[in-house]
Amino acid sequence: MTPDRTMPGQCPICGGPLEVTRLECGACGTGLTGHFYPGRFGRLSREQQQFIEVFVVCRGNIKEVERVLGVSYPTVRGRLEQVIEALGYPVERREAGAGGAAANTARAGARASSEEPGRAEKRRKVLEALRRGEISTEEAIRQLREQRGER
Repeated sequence: MTPDRTMPGQCPICGGPLEVTRLECGACGTGLTGHFYPGRFGRLSREQQQFIEVFVVCRGNIKEVERVLGVSYPTVRGRLEQVIEALGYPVERREAGAGGAAANTARAGARASSEEPGRAEKRRKVLEALRRGEISTEEAIRQLREQRGER
């Protein structure tokens, strides 16, 4: 199947969800009629599906997604949040004054200054990797817990 023949998930006229009412086997011609649900990913626009494909091929590495698509970190983050919402999941919006990852990294750095030097440096590296999008939040938490001797 060529990409330009992919079934759209939304009506090009009103934007409502499209319903699949007939399926046919390309090999033997057997047909099924009824009302079929295309699944959550059928809700995504073509652009969102293409973004997810790039995201998966890049194994979730936001820096690599930035490079491949030629866009900034906030753009990648925004597109990912749009996809999450389109799939029906809630997205927490960050307030501009909340500081986000940079403020969290700075606060963590201040806490780290009172820790032993080697441990503080490891913590800083993990938080910087998280800020740059090189590791997931879950991975950062795992690494930080590991450093503290937690499981």
